[in-house]
Amino acid sequence: MSLGPFHIRIKDRSRNLVSIDKFEIAEHKITFLFGESGIGKTMLAKAVYGLLDPALLDISFNHSAYHSYLQSGTAKEIQQNSFFVFQEPSSHLNPLLSLREQLREGSLAQSSAEAPILNHLWQDSETSEIEEILNTFPRPYRPSGGEKQRILLAMAFKKIQLLKSGQPSFFVLDEPTGNLDNHSRNLVMELIFQFFRHKSFTLLFITHDYSIIHEIFTQHRDLTERMEFKELFRQESGQTALRPFSAEQYLRWEQRLTPHVQSVKNDNAVFSIRSSFSVFGKNLHIYRDARHRETVDLEIYPGSFTYLKAPSGAGKTTLAKITMGLIKAEKFSAQIKGRRFNETTPVAFWPKQIWGKELSMVFQHADESLNLKADIYQTFAALPLIKIPTPDTLAALLDPIFAEKVDAAFLKKKLFELSGGQKQRINIMRSLALSTKLTILDEPLNGLDFHSIQRILLLLEEKRRSGNAFLIISHNDDIFEKLIPAGNIYYLA
Repeated sequence: MSLGPFHIRIKDRSRNLVSIDKFEIAEHKITFLFGESGIGKTMLAKAVYGLLDPALLDISFNHSAYHSYLQSGTAKEIQQNSFFVFQEPSSHLNPLLSLREQLREGSLAQSSAEAPILNHLWQDSETSEIEEILNTFPRPYRPSGGEKQRILLAMAFKKIQLLKSGQPSFFVLDEPTGNLDNHSRNLVMELIFQFFRHKSFTLLFITHDYSIIHEIFTQHRDLTERMEFKELFRQESGQTALRPFSAEQYLRWEQRLTPHVQSVKNDNAVFSIRSSFSVFGKNLHIYRDARHRETVDLEIYPGSFTYLKAPSGAGKTTLAKITMGLIKAEKFSAQIKGRRFNETTPVAFWPKQIWGKELSMVFQHADESLNLKADIYQTFAALPLIKIPTPDTLAALLDPIFAEKVDAAFLKKKLFELSGGQKQRINIMRSLALSTKLTILDEPLNGLDFHSIQRILLLLEEKRRSGNAFLIISHNDDIFEKLIPAGNIYYLA
């Protein structure tokens, strides 16, 4: 079975979605595919797997109608022998069946590896906790995103266990660790490589998590000869192309990262939060140490980076939204530049005193905070700035972080036309343009390619040196634990 090179063109009614001349996946290897969000990684994987609907999209596959490919032996073998773990598992789990029933549907019922797979993915959990999850029927708020993601991964691992020697395969894991903390992510990686050491299969691992390279070369270096690292990028012509990504280049860059100490000598905190707060009936605490032995008030000083760590779903984003006045806590106390606020503070306090004046926030998902019907220029012109930017000054501001030419035509683009990575850069730059004394960054590297990550971190460092303070929420431990001094790292539980 050949997995490329494929010539793929995908359009909807109004525009080209992705166009690539040579999309190729190495057989019997693990390919890690990087690239900014929205560039087409998932759509290309779905095209090869045979999951796109030719009735909804105009698809050309190897210069022929996509329907011909769907009827080919390649597509049929892929779907029979493989598994696709979707980035958003909620839309691919049946709310009318328990997770246990879905884990044993069809050919998956033949696998004998279910118990060891689940025990590995839920390491350190009690058997009763796993049983409770398996008996759950998928609902909007239960199981959690991380639990659903691990259930889909367990299905994929059961399918791998059933794969016979010599059978063609194309397993796709699309952002399979996006809802997991680094510990859970590393458990997933261990299981992938355990199977890969004993079976020959083809796997495409789509991710924005470049720090996964550090884990691979630290813990699984013996398998790197059987891996490929690729990056999808957009050419000047608008075409998409695939190129090798240098793992060594990333590792060298990561090794050069050093802690950035407070640049402004000032004993007065810009912002502080009391060590304990309550929300949604839960009591949460901020700790100085990873073992949660000593509670402490979180304090942020001018010209500093501060890092808040916790497993996925523990409440980091919730705390940020409480601070922004977007969620009401049952018990909470904080202070920003001498202004105190707590659970009794009137809702009007934040738009009048805080938003865009003392505090701004970059949300994890750009779509949460951007008006997608506005164009790029309108997005910045609407900010409460002392001086409204001209198209020329805005182009100069954005140019360093965009590979594309930032000109008048680019500034007229509607935000819904942009890729996920482009929207995330606009999301970050919009908050930085406000130049508040404190900016909360919730997963700021989400959806960015490696070059954009480097540009954004350099820009944040420039702002920090000028006195701005940042509270960072992220799972990119391998990056931020090197950039931020240990004394500026806090833990939430």
